[in-house]
This record gives sequence, C-alpha cells and structure tokens, in this order.
Amino acid sequence: MSAWMEQLKSLAEKQEELIVRPNPAVVPGNGIYYRHEHPVVTADHAPLYWRYDLNPETNPYLMERIGVNAAFNAGAIELDGKFYLMVRVEGVDRKSFFAVAESDSPTEGFRFRDYPVLLPETEDPDINVYDMRLVKHEDGYIYGLFCSERKDPDAPKGDTSSAVAQGGIVRTKDLQTWERLPDLKTPSPQQRNVVLHPEFVNGKYAFYTRPQDGFIDTGAGGGIGWGLADSMNPAIVPHESIVDEKVYHTIKEVKNGQGAAPIKTPQGWLHIAHGVRNTAAGLRYVIYAFMTDLNDPSKVTHAPAGHLIAPEGIERIGDVSNVVFTNGLIARDNGDVYIYYASSDTRLHVASTTVDKLVDYVTNTPEDGLRSRASVETRSKLIAANLERMQSPEYSFLKRQG
Repeated sequence: MSAWMEQLKSLAEKQEELIVRPNPAVVPGNGIYYRHEHPVVTADHAPLYWRYDLNPETNPYLMERIGVNAAFNAGAIELDGKFYLMVRVEGVDRKSFFAVAESDSPTEGFRFRDYPVLLPETEDPDINVYDMRLVKHEDGYIYGLFCSERKDPDAPKGDTSSAVAQGGIVRTKDLQTWERLPDLKTPSPQQRNVVLHPEFVNGKYAFYTRPQDGFIDTGAGGGIGWGLADSMNPAIVPHESIVDEKVYHTIKEVKNGQGAAPIKTPQGWLHIAHGVRNTAAGLRYVIYAFMTDLNDPSKVTHAPAGHLIAPEGIERIGDVSNVVFTNGLIARDNGDVYIYYASSDTRLHVASTTVDKLVDYVTNTPEDGLRSRASVETRSKLIAANLERMQSPEYSFLKRQG
C-alpha cells in the first residue's frame, strides 16, 4: 500500500473511532438531565469524501480541499425508531448548509448521509441558511423552518455585513425530497427562530416567531411571538403577540427564542428556549424552559427562574464563545427526552431526561422574583426547610457550612 493510501486509511480509521465511540451519560447529573460525555456531532464527523479529493493524481498531498469548520444547531426527529439530526454544517467558506445525520441511538453513532441537502431556492435565493427546526405536523407533513439570510438591499455602499433574516419553510414526508414554500410573512421587518406548533389551533397553523427590527438587534420586538396563519402555502401571519417577553436583568434581557416545537403533556405545552444576556465579555446564551396552557398555547402558565442548561468546560470555547443553543428535541413515546444543543457555534451535544422530570422542574421551580432581595427570600425558604429536615439522623452525612 502506498504512503498516500496509508495516510487515507489512517484518516478513515480515526474517523470511525470517533463515530462508534460510546457516549455515556455523565453521572450523577443534577436530577433534571444528564449531559453526555462527548459531542454527538462535530466537524470531524463530516465524511472524508466531502472534504478530500480522493484521487492521488489530482491531490498528491492528500490535502483537505473543501474544509468543514463546524457542525452544530441541529433540528431533530425520530422516525420509525431511527433518530435524525438536521445539522447545520458550516464550511470554511462560512456558508452554512443542511445535512442529515442518522443513528439507531439518540446519543451516539450518528453518520451523515452521502450528500448534504440540496435545498430548493425561492426566486430571491438565500445567501445563507441555518438552524432548521423539524416539526411533525398533524396535517401529515414534516416541516423544516429555518433562517434564510440575504444581504440587506438598503445597506449603504461599502457595507458588506448588513443582512435581512426571514423564516424559510420547506416540507417533506421522507427527509429526502424537499418542497420549498414561500418565506413566512409577518408584520415584523425580520424574523429568526421561527417554530411551527405541531397541532392546528382554532383550525389554523400556529407559529412561534421572534420578531425583530434588525438582523442582530431585536429592538422593540423582543420576545417569543405567536401568530396564526390560514395556510402554509403561503404562510401569512397578519398579527403577532408576545408569548414570552425579554425582561431586564434576567437570562433573557437581550433576546430570547423558541427552541424546537413544544412537547404536549397533560399539564400543558412544555417549551425549551434560549435566552441571551449581556456580559462584560459579550453575549451569553443559555437554554431555559417554560410551560403554556394546553388549550391556549400562547398563555404562559409556569416559568422557572434562571437557565436549564448553561455552557460548561469545553462548551464555552468555540467560534462564538460562551454559548449554548438548541433547535432540536426528541420526545419519545416512552417518556424519554433528548435535547440536542450546540456549544459556541462549533459542535453538537445531547442532554437526556424525561417528560416527567421536565414537568416537575417547570412546575415546581420558583419563578424569578426580579430583585436580589426577592431571590434571597425564595432561597431562604428552601434553606430553612432543609435545615429543619437535616436534624433527622438519616441526613447526618450533610454538614452545615456556617
């Protein structure tokens, strides 16, 4: 075997080790969910034949010709017992595209299909696409809702960064053939983080939106929005209201957005979302949860204070540091839940939990008192109850620290 082929074999073996390695839960966890030891998808999971010219005559040095920079922000769905991730893959050219990775396990063994998704374009082609949510709707289609980015036509001459974001829509029944529908129309100048509710509401399609005034700044439109449309083709929302607003000095003081479609439970619709706040080092993204009314999904019934997941360790390092973001979630019929979240716009992780645990967390965790004293009062009630309970001999291994 030639040295060239030996090098290719080494690359293939290393990648196979990455894909098949076990990905156990990290115990003991926090009682709400378990992180897992390794990311479920990274740039290194991208097939070698996406990145290397495998002809030794045209690539004598076995160079990576078309590099992959990151794999993150994946939509997720379970179909016929298999698990699928609609991964946002970013090339070294900065262009993002979608690619389906699949596995028999929800936490490991994900392999990309041979080709990325060749997404149909509208008459006004997208410059960049990303962050697709996959939703099985009761109308029989699987919808993919994503951010469609185009250059701002009103940008001043020489401004090559201003952009316009809108809610792109595709639909499929097999994750193979995709039909492009017109972009979502709402009263807002721009849209991101658009999610389709999985059921009809009053006979209409229901959308969670994120109205914003500009490409980066939400402006006056901050918060998770809500609107109804008569059709998906075209999807037109004539009125938006705010379901979950951004709030001063909280984890969502700058902006917030729905993650995947909410989970239907007997207690209400369970939502996983992301919140953003300012810090001296820049924006900090975390994941949080809340619940809305079963009969009126636009009405919040429970809102625990603080984050559900925040970046830890290596999760804090990447292209955009100190960020966790989710747009993919799988809730299985047996009650298991898998939250797929990206860290620092670089790689994709999974947290495993159950519907029962998430419902307990959302309905029994205190809400934000919105003031420091109120937070201390809430915590002090817990401390007082616990100190009294710790008088029992069975808690003797716990020590008071003051």
